[in-house]
Amino acid sequence: MIKRNRLKMAAASLAIALALTWLARLLLAFMIKIPPYDKPLKWIVEHIGSSPIMLASVILIFGLCYKKLFKQNLAWLPSGHRESYPPSQPSHPLFRTIRWTFMAAFLKSLGLMLCSVIAGHLFAFVLIQYTPYDRTLIWIVNHIGSTPVIALFGCLLFLGFFFWTSRNMILYLKEIRYGLQQMASGKLDHEIPVKAADELGEIASSINELGKQFNHLLQEERNTEKSKNDLITGVSHDLRTPLTSILGFLELIEQDRYQDEVELRYFVNIAYEKSKNLKGLIDDLFEYTKLNNDMPLTLAKLDIVGFVRQLAEEFVPSLEKAGMSCRIHTDEPAIWISADGELLARAYDNLIANAIQYGHAGKFIDIQVERLHEEAVIRIINFGDPIPAKDVPYIFDRFYRVDRSRTAESGGTGLGLAITKSIVESHSGKISVSSSAKETVFETCFPLL
Repeated sequence: MIKRNRLKMAAASLAIALALTWLARLLLAFMIKIPPYDKPLKWIVEHIGSSPIMLASVILIFGLCYKKLFKQNLAWLPSGHRESYPPSQPSHPLFRTIRWTFMAAFLKSLGLMLCSVIAGHLFAFVLIQYTPYDRTLIWIVNHIGSTPVIALFGCLLFLGFFFWTSRNMILYLKEIRYGLQQMASGKLDHEIPVKAADELGEIASSINELGKQFNHLLQEERNTEKSKNDLITGVSHDLRTPLTSILGFLELIEQDRYQDEVELRYFVNIAYEKSKNLKGLIDDLFEYTKLNNDMPLTLAKLDIVGFVRQLAEEFVPSLEKAGMSCRIHTDEPAIWISADGELLARAYDNLIANAIQYGHAGKFIDIQVERLHEEAVIRIINFGDPIPAKDVPYIFDRFYRVDRSRTAESGGTGLGLAITKSIVESHSGKISVSSSAKETVFETCFPLL
């Protein structure tokens, strides 16, 4: 198919080249009899020869026509078929400048002007020789002169042709200006088409990139504002519940609305527990905001295998109380990463505590540590009730609780996993979760030292 198209384009180009060369030969045969073209044309024919000139003309016209037909054929093809054609070679950087664009418009205008002046001169010669308008033209030549007429005619033609050949560049400048006006009015997603390979194309591309960056920054600002509002809403909700309980019981005590000292101590104990829960929420919230405000890390060389073993030993009392045990699986004697040990301990405390709280039915917590693809991979696995699939994508969101009925007293503050995610990501790490009826796996990855 491609070969057939190329043959058709070559045949059409050759036919056009031969026809134009034949017409040019007839025109030159006519011009060689007319001064002032006779002398230079005779010199060219005598010293170079008509055959080499015709051959060169055929080759030049053939190449230009074939290139033009190839571009048009490529534009008409569906996008899937264009890949079959070899990509065109980019032009030299010298020709990808506004200077060259202006120069090309100037040269085109000059060439068209010269051709038009010669055509006008030949047309006037024919009118003088073979039509009744000879007296008018002779009068103009005798009283004004052929040179001033040709000069005036040429200047007007040059200006007209220059406006015509440079119209694409002017239209493109107007398109860039329109794009800037659209962006200035707030339409930052407006994209200016990159049509030119010169500095105008680079300007359009830079403006598009700037618009994308501004749009991205605007979206980030909006997301930050929404995140701030969501944080305030979540904090207000979670603070109001324990505060309401505390104020309620303190009001009962203030108004002496208790029967005896036993009931008084009961009210005080509830208020005290609510106050501790409130303090835990405030502490978690303070730590979360610190982590999300680029708190500096105290990085040091850390053996993650030894680190995990030490954490597991610290959780032995909690594991025994829950009737569970922890199993560590690793084939590596040591895996070194760069980390803030104190913050990392806080993150894994949350993960192991969650595994104990929600996986105690499985009796075991497995911790796998391995080196994989230039990363240290740590998996904490429990075998309790699975996390519902609809809740998995939101498990690391702040104030998100899988059980909507769970309160801060029974289900934590809803910030533990959000804090863990922030700590892991601040170490250039990744955290993910997967859950099935068999097991729930929290996987963290850190770049190796």
